Amino acid sequence: MSDQYRNFIAGRWVNTGTQGTLTNINPADTREMVGVFPAGGAEEVGEAVAAAKDEYPKWRLVPAPRRADIIKRAGELLVQHKEELARLMTREMGKIIVETRGDVQEGIDTAWYASGEGRRLFGDTVPCELPDKFGMSARMPVGVCGMITPWNFPMAIPTWKIFPALVCGNTVVFKPASDTPATAVKLVEILLEAGVPPKAINLVCGSGGKAGDAIVDHPDVAVVSFTGSSEVGRKIAARGGEHLKRVSLELGGKNAQIVMDDADLELALEGALWGAFGTTGQRCTATSRLILQDGIHDKFVNALIDRARKLRVGNGLDSGIEMGPCINKAQRETVKSYVDIGINEDRATLALGGHELTQGDYALGWFFEPTIFIDVKSGMRIAQEEIFGPVLSVIRVKDFDEAVRVMNNTMYGLSSSIYTRDVNMAFRAMRDIEAGITYINGPTIGAEVQLPFGGVKATGNGHREASHTVLDTFTEWKSIYVDFSGKLQRAQIDT
Repeated sequence: MSDQYRNFIAGRWVNTGTQGTLTNINPADTREMVGVFPAGGAEEVGEAVAAAKDEYPKWRLVPAPRRADIIKRAGELLVQHKEELARLMTREMGKIIVETRGDVQEGIDTAWYASGEGRRLFGDTVPCELPDKFGMSARMPVGVCGMITPWNFPMAIPTWKIFPALVCGNTVVFKPASDTPATAVKLVEILLEAGVPPKAINLVCGSGGKAGDAIVDHPDVAVVSFTGSSEVGRKIAARGGEHLKRVSLELGGKNAQIVMDDADLELALEGALWGAFGTTGQRCTATSRLILQDGIHDKFVNALIDRARKLRVGNGLDSGIEMGPCINKAQRETVKSYVDIGINEDRATLALGGHELTQGDYALGWFFEPTIFIDVKSGMRIAQEEIFGPVLSVIRVKDFDEAVRVMNNTMYGLSSSIYTRDVNMAFRAMRDIEAGITYINGPTIGAEVQLPFGGVKATGNGHREASHTVLDTFTEWKSIYVDFSGKLQRAQIDT
């Protein structure tokens, strides 16, 4: 029995969508329909934007500490409903229950952090060049914010965007991924229960081509915040640029973990397994490349294959499962197509996996084996293109300098990792790796909300999520001059 979910537009839950309906299927057991959703398009987005625009003049005047208290209350409600939300997420997108609990926890952490910003939102006070004159800057809200979010973190990523935007005084139109709308509905219910005004948060489920494009193109949407592929991100940037609207993009990655000869190999092995196969490799920060120095390469590869072969794949709600399914059939087919590409590329060797899991209970879902290629060269497609699945490419290097060259030799620059006991080498890595995130003796996954999240090159357009840096997406700077001299003073002229 599936649930019937609704959009939330202009203060009302609505059952209908002009684009028909969407079905939400459990990727671990396709016999289970998690829910049916109305699919919205330009008409629903228009209504949602009009409501958010109408609410904005009132919401922006609510004192920021009071807005923040509402987000703090939302965090408390997330704590109360953590297990319920985690189980729903596992059912609708497949990752194992310990990971979906972590997904909710990141939303909780974001609530605490964003609520604290309600009593900061710092500006600057500065001396002015003329007497009896005072200068300062302040953050001002921007307006209606369109949030377009992915399916792999159905709670964490929407909260990264929505919580700080509301604390800053903006209103929101939220379009979740069509694979994970159920978690989005629950998040909106929590925000309403916490006290967010009904028109300040609007939910429109639908496809990217219909609802997503309508958000990007709507002239009354001041900010578009998008997390997804670089290909789609480029199109959003171009469309947003036509309207001169602010666009924040968090896009793809081809992240690598370096392991040097002097590393703690057991620690590095645990990091590689978690980074490559956590969330079935379906993270923008997933470890897709493993760069091994000559001296430890063979020993490390043998241990890696042995451990990866033993990973327990299955329904994420089952005890002891370490890796769930791909999100849907199309994504599994994409993963398989990259395996075929890897097999056909010169000198790459398929050392483990490479196949769909289709026997027994696996036939019920979109499962794929943990997969490892060795003898991979840096320029190969499997070492250059984002796969978004449980496929790891191993590259052999001679020394640190070659490792960094290989690390940097992609169009992306999101996350990176190096395992070494040499503090000098670690600091050189921090300096020389081209990425928005660098881990020393840790895997490429595991961001914390108090630090900026985002990358360089094709990974984004310079904006950052999380930390106080996210405030630059959802606020405008205003410079304020107060002249209390009682006479006209002409800056740059009167000295």
